[in-house]
Amino acid sequence: MSKIPFTKMHGAGNDYIYVDTMLHPVAHPEAAARAWSDRHRGIGSDGLVLIEQSPVPEADFAMRIFNADGSEAMMCGNASRCIGKYLYERGLTQKKQIKLLTLSGVKTIYLHLRNGHVNDVTVDMLVPVLDDSRYFAPTPGLCEGTFVSMGNPHYVIFTDHVDEVEVKGRLLECHPSFPQRCNIEFAHIKPDGNIRTRVWERGSGITMACGTGACATAVAACVTQRSGRASQVEMDGGTLHIEWSESDNHVYMTGPAEFAFDGVINL
Repeated sequence: MSKIPFTKMHGAGNDYIYVDTMLHPVAHPEAAARAWSDRHRGIGSDGLVLIEQSPVPEADFAMRIFNADGSEAMMCGNASRCIGKYLYERGLTQKKQIKLLTLSGVKTIYLHLRNGHVNDVTVDMLVPVLDDSRYFAPTPGLCEGTFVSMGNPHYVIFTDHVDEVEVKGRLLECHPSFPQRCNIEFAHIKPDGNIRTRVWERGSGITMACGTGACATAVAACVTQRSGRASQVEMDGGTLHIEWSESDNHVYMTGPAEFAFDGVINL
């Protein structure tokens, strides 16, 4: 029986299991994600993140992410921040600016240190896309919302009752309008200008936070003239600062990354 060391981390409550596959390869990550993510019979998480050596010179490291249902995700903002903290504090790099290869491109991660530890992390989430036929083909019966791709698909619905609405995102995730399924956000602009958001993640269900979802929500608020280009997005697990830069049209996400615990699981 083999043993795989892992680290549990979270970004604003969005929790994943992290494995350094440069030392400990995971042969069947889809099955592992389903088994290990089970909150009653496994470790418990929103999914599994593999930290890998980059196969291309443009990036320092690579990541693969598998949702709790075993499906592979394109990108995860919260996981990217956690990987930055992991790489630096576990001594895998001394860089404070890290290039991370994901299925949606190379993301630049900026580490903000305090007393030698990573306090917050900013991720350059690149340019949002508001019309992507790979992910969005509107069909009758779809409720009003704003589609935004952050390298993965999101549909943002604004409501005055965000904390009362029952988040039944599965019906929308699998709506015919979304050929590859979709992440769903329910959002509300608060009197103080902050954006209260609840999220249903494609492949994982309700989560405490979603980094790409926070970015998509901020972009949707801006394009619908509900907010400016900088927003504080309040999710169930914490608040993320999102800035949609006018200079390069990139979206920059800043927020926390935290270790929870280390462990070993038997295969």
